[in-house]
Amino acid sequence: MSTLPAADVSQRLTSRALRLSSGQAAGIAAFLALLGLSTIWSTVTTLWGMWMTDALKSIGMMIPLVSFVLILRAWRSLDWEMDGRWWGLVILAVTAAIGHLREQAVLVFVLSPQWNIYIPPASLLAFAYGAGVVLLFGGPRLFRAALFPIVLLWFVNPVPHVFNVFVDLPLQRISAHVARAFAIALGQPLTPDQMRLMFTPDFGMFIAPGCNGIRGAVTMGFIALVAGYVYRFRWHAHAAVVAGAILLGYVFNFVRLCTLVLYYIVALRIRWLRPRAEMGDYIIGACLFLLASFLLFYVIRRLGDSPRQVKPEAPEEMAPATASGSPGLRLVAMTLFVLFGCYGVAHAMRSGHASNAAETNSSPGALGPFPKQIGAYTLVRSWNENLNSGALLFHWADYAPAGGGTHIAVGVSPVLGAHDTLICHSARGEDPLWRDQLTVTMANQVPVSFSMSFYDSATQSLEATTICSGSSCGEYTSERRHFGFVYSRPDPKAIFTRDPQRPIPILLKAETADTSMPSDLARQELGTAMKGFLASANLDLLTQPYRSR
Repeated sequence: MSTLPAADVSQRLTSRALRLSSGQAAGIAAFLALLGLSTIWSTVTTLWGMWMTDALKSIGMMIPLVSFVLILRAWRSLDWEMDGRWWGLVILAVTAAIGHLREQAVLVFVLSPQWNIYIPPASLLAFAYGAGVVLLFGGPRLFRAALFPIVLLWFVNPVPHVFNVFVDLPLQRISAHVARAFAIALGQPLTPDQMRLMFTPDFGMFIAPGCNGIRGAVTMGFIALVAGYVYRFRWHAHAAVVAGAILLGYVFNFVRLCTLVLYYIVALRIRWLRPRAEMGDYIIGACLFLLASFLLFYVIRRLGDSPRQVKPEAPEEMAPATASGSPGLRLVAMTLFVLFGCYGVAHAMRSGHASNAAETNSSPGALGPFPKQIGAYTLVRSWNENLNSGALLFHWADYAPAGGGTHIAVGVSPVLGAHDTLICHSARGEDPLWRDQLTVTMANQVPVSFSMSFYDSATQSLEATTICSGSSCGEYTSERRHFGFVYSRPDPKAIFTRDPQRPIPILLKAETADTSMPSDLARQELGTAMKGFLASANLDLLTQPYRSR
């Protein structure tokens, strides 16, 4: 029986201890990275709200989890190497500062009426946070090894709004055309409505945007994207698998629509099936998606077994000796950074909880505290604008001039923070015919800048928006031909302190139901009424009740 030299035994034990120590340090770093999301909490809540309210973008909630797992997988392949750089902490600090600034002000890059980009986008902050954490603890080698999952964080918003406008809605029409053509081919008469397939006057199906297959195609595309990375496909095989997965999602959606047409035809004869058509749609879609997933993974496994389609394993390189400092110092620095972020979140939640409790105790559906009189305008009525879930968006008040004329509606939001109404109109398919900047001297002799928009849909309406931060108000629109900016100037005190005050959006509307009036004339008349009202208003008094919320 042979024995190992004492030096070899000592070396192995030391190496094992070092690996264990690195693994423990990596586990602590991963835990701190999760807690560190508190430093960009406003971005996290923005993304969560988007995922919960937009079914098309809900797949984005899986991206951070998948990215986190893939980064740990790459880190494990490097034996939990702790070769971090302090540059990572700098990136994290800058990301947190920009996220805080984004919460205090609005900056929108307007490419077209249908295409607006919040700056910085939430995707950029998520990417920067992931890159900063990886550089702080793992260093350049881990950054290179985990580049794919880091870039994957950019897709936390998987489908930008411009995609909805230029791709989602046209696909809805194509899907409706396919389903209609299939039904007609089966000899089923239908009503003339292109989006509704009415088999009887009270029984039919509506081809909504969610029926166009984009959700399934995006989901299949992301599955193929991640699977191709895990199987180490060559770039051409990777691109082909992703494109094929997206196409597969669309094809199976058309199969789903045609199968649903068959369901409705059968339901014409079996009345028991009619009230269960929605559940039938879910069951058909789930079965087809499961079948498409099996086909996709079958193709992926076959390609994974082909040496020509898989990149060879890179030779393992020894890590160069560096003097990047003790991992313990970086863990301590990250802990302090996390504590700062947690303090800010706790402070904001406590202030918000106290405000909500006070508001609930006063009255669950309390209206906004608007003055009875603003100059020559008298308060006619007030109401609240809420989401379907009951969450408050705006307090509204309608003011009428003493001698009769155009009413002015004033909306104040105590909860939205930085907000641009142009994006809300674009989501409803409404594009402004005109945009401009307006500066008005208010009743307290303070000039305030407003961003003006004119819309012509069911009514002709003029909107004026601004943002108040503390006692300072103003929203600015840059002059543009093809693109421009809509922005506000944050209160410097709010930037450098943890003051719970948030930007308060104010929206004013003047409208006329006379759609036969030329748009230029309607805009001039509504603009005159809006200027007259603003000249007698004091936004400082309107926003004062909401500043401590």
